[in-house]
Amino acid sequence: MLVDRVTVLGAGRMGQGMALALRRSGLPALLWGRRAKVVHRELQLQTGELAKAVGEDGVLLLAVPDDAIAGLARELAETGAVRRGHVVLHLSGLQDREVLAPLAAVAGGLGSFHPLQTIADPADAAERWRGAYAAIEGDAIAREAGRVLAERLGLTPVEVPASAKPAYHIAAVFCANYVVTLAAVAEEIATGAGIEPRLAANMYLPLLAGAVGNLAGRSPAEALTGPIVRGDVATVQRHLEVLEGARRRLYAELGLATLALARSAGLSAERAEPLERLLRAATAR
Repeated sequence: MLVDRVTVLGAGRMGQGMALALRRSGLPALLWGRRAKVVHRELQLQTGELAKAVGEDGVLLLAVPDDAIAGLARELAETGAVRRGHVVLHLSGLQDREVLAPLAAVAGGLGSFHPLQTIADPADAAERWRGAYAAIEGDAIAREAGRVLAERLGLTPVEVPASAKPAYHIAAVFCANYVVTLAAVAEEIATGAGIEPRLAANMYLPLLAGAVGNLAGRSPAEALTGPIVRGDVATVQRHLEVLEGARRRLYAELGLATLALARSAGLSAERAEPLERLLRAATAR
């Protein structure tokens, strides 16, 4: 399938990142938004009628929040903007093609295309996506369009069945969003112990990068380090004595998940069982 015309609907961080990345790949993607807003200097935001913005054919990428996808799909159907020459893909990691149901009778293909990489700055999207993966779901035409887009962006396409998208997206949340949350917890604990805030915000980042680096070419069990995989009961007990309330329970819950990983890495029952008793007792408080 030739993908020579792409219109990105939605000018938020993801929409701008997608339009920029496609343009830098040599594809002149258009960016449409509801109203004028600040966009990257390489982009020109189109506003006004949807039908004029999307043209008569090409790929439409719906880069709007999850709860806005269905409404935009209805609007595209009711205004007659979408035709058989259009393939419509939304960028949600959670939802599947069913959210585009209002377009089923008029579009040439329906599906979803989700780059599996976090983007904080639209200008970084092109570089960040190279070598990452993209979840592709939908009918045959949509999946083919997704594969072509992935190739243009340097992404590796992975077909994810509609029924698997929630689990796929939950895994992404654990991997990306919750890691950032844990970094914030680490900073809070360090600051509370008297470490200067600016240092606390930065001193654990190389450690975090090192932990991620350990996963390259290794299983999580092989990459795991720290007191739990060593079976160090005294260290874990001392940590729990220092922590209180919600932070203590969070440490213990994560500790139990880490203990299961440590067991798969070969931690003996003799060392694991005292740790499990200690951690389970802490989750109950």
